[in-house]
Order: sequence, then C-alpha cells, then structure tokens
Amino acid sequence: MKVRVLVVDDSKFFRRRVTEIINACADLEVVGVAENGEQAIQKVLELKPDVITMDIEMPVMDGISAVRQIMAKCPTPVVMFSSLTSEGAKATLDALDAGAADFLPKRFEDIAKDRDQAKRLLCEKVHSLGRRGAAASTARPAAPAVAPKRAPASTTSVKSKPAAPVAAAKSFAPGKGTVKLLVIGTSTGGPVALQKVLTVLPANFPVPVLVVQHMPGTFTPAFSQRLNQACKVNVKEAADGDVLKPGSVYIAPGGRQMILDARASTPTLRIVDGDASLNYKPSVDVTFSSVSSAFAGPVLAIIMTGMGADGREGARALKSKGAEVWAQDEKSCVVYGMPAAIVDAGLADRVYDLAAIGENIIHKVM
Repeated sequence: MKVRVLVVDDSKFFRRRVTEIINACADLEVVGVAENGEQAIQKVLELKPDVITMDIEMPVMDGISAVRQIMAKCPTPVVMFSSLTSEGAKATLDALDAGAADFLPKRFEDIAKDRDQAKRLLCEKVHSLGRRGAAASTARPAAPAVAPKRAPASTTSVKSKPAAPVAAAKSFAPGKGTVKLLVIGTSTGGPVALQKVLTVLPANFPVPVLVVQHMPGTFTPAFSQRLNQACKVNVKEAADGDVLKPGSVYIAPGGRQMILDARASTPTLRIVDGDASLNYKPSVDVTFSSVSSAFAGPVLAIIMTGMGADGREGARALKSKGAEVWAQDEKSCVVYGMPAAIVDAGLADRVYDLAAIGENIIHKVM
C-alpha cells in the first residue's frame, strides 16, 4: 500500500515540483494539495493523508498555526520545508514544538550536492514518517508522535533478533553514580525528544553531556539557545577547544564533526570538518568513536529517535570499552531507525520509553 501524501505550499511551482518528485517514488502517492494552512486543515480532515509536507510562510494561515490545529484535530506526521537562515531556524523549531516531525531545506541544492540524492532523501523522509502515519490511520484520532508522559515502555522484540533488556517506565538501571560522561545521538524527532530528556536534568547534574543531533549549521545555534532557556543545566553549541565541565551540555555544530581530543590533558572538544564523504555532519558515529578512544571513565550512551543507522558503530566502539548503551523504544520514536539499529545489533543494554529516559539518567548518574 502506498503512503498517501498531502503537499501544502503557497507556490504553485513548488507544489508541482514536490508532487512530481513524490509521485515518481513507487511507494508514495500525492492525494491532495493545499495553498495555505486553512486549506491544509480541511484537506487533512477530508483525505486523512499518512504524511504532510508543509511550508512555513503562507497567506491566510501560516504553517506553524496549521500544524498546531492539525495535531489537535487529526494528528499526522508533518515534514516542514524551511529556509536555512537564522529566522528560518527559529520558525522551524517553533514548528517542531507545535508537533511537526521533521524538516528539510526548501532549496533542494541545500539538501544534497547531487539533485537526485536530494530527491531520494525527500522520498526517504516522507516514506519513513508516512509508515507511522499509515499505521495510525485506522485508529484516529491518534496520539501525537511522542508518547504521553510516563507511558509504559514497549515490550516487543525487534524482528527475529533477541530482544534487548526492556525496562518499564518507572524502573531504574542498576549502578547509580557510576557514569562520568553522557553521550546522546538522535535525528528525526530528536529536537523535541532531547528537550523532553534534558529538561528533566537538575542544575547540579554532575557529568558533562555530548549531544549529536542531525541538523544544519544555521540551526544548531538557535537550537542550543532554546534548550539553554528551557533547561536547568547549561546548554551551548560546542566550540573548538571547549573543556568538558560537569552539568554542561554540548551540542555538536551542524555541518561539522565534534570529536573528543585524545591528546589533551583534560577532556577537550575539537570541531573539525571531517571526512567529506560522510553522510552525516555531525555524525553520531564520529563523536561516539572519538569518545571511545579518548575518554577513560565510564560512559553512558543513548540512541534516540532517528532515521538510518548512524550511531551503531560508534556505540559498538563504546561498548567494547565498557560503556552502557540505551535505546529509545519503538513506540515513543518518531522514526524507529537509529534505535532499531542498536537493538538489532545486540548493543542495547536497556530500552526505554522516551518519558522514562530522563529520570533513569538521573538515577544512573547521580
């Protein structure tokens, strides 16, 4: 069954362009278009699409307002199209707060250097989010993509692989107070998931936190500032030469790689361009692997919602050095790709619902 898509944009040219790309994918189908947020809401209620592509700036009703109403009336995964500017970053983060699942640059040349690759990435994102929408369509009105607070963790195993240890939302991983560094990797659905986890941490959180979120370079400053305002811990975009401090969260800059310097006398971050052939900048694998080489103390690594498998090999390297690895459960993920890769590889020591991750971190670390 094809994933059914609603395309929303005030530009007739852009609607046609996105429609042609999506309809060229065998497993996707555009079932309707809208030119403003008000029309989008009507079309969602009428057509019940599996996923929506949404512009931010539109007449009559903007995309952010439309997302809020759609999530209230008929929750559906939404991919926002955004400009790669500081203003675009703020608007996109507002859209994610409103309930959008993911975003893409509106200029296709900003998605990837190769136009065909950009089209593939658009279709992959739409398909990944649309499968969740299709699964929920028979049970609408559905819950938002992020599970309600304190919902129980999933207890299902993944495919034919042995199930990773699964913890109920209120249970705690053993070994309280043994962790010296927390590292987190995430992608699609990550901005909202990270806010849910990091806002739980107290001001006296005793260890540094490294975060890798797949995000453009123009977005990570605004994202870091937003998290810093919402959190009790200090949050900043990582800078070259930062010395890790307890109770501080370092967000990897978009478009570059964040590594922990093994040569420094104290744990120090280096921000580098890295290998140009890498698919992800920043890459969870790159940061996690550098931590496995440079950090002598016990590490807790967490992989949360995201498309693909970035973080699997980095988690493997960390686990070989004695790190504990957690994964977000399928039910509470926007896209169960990166955590599934961890679970399928047998690397997950614990699997938690999103609502349980924050307090389990506190119990483990403090």
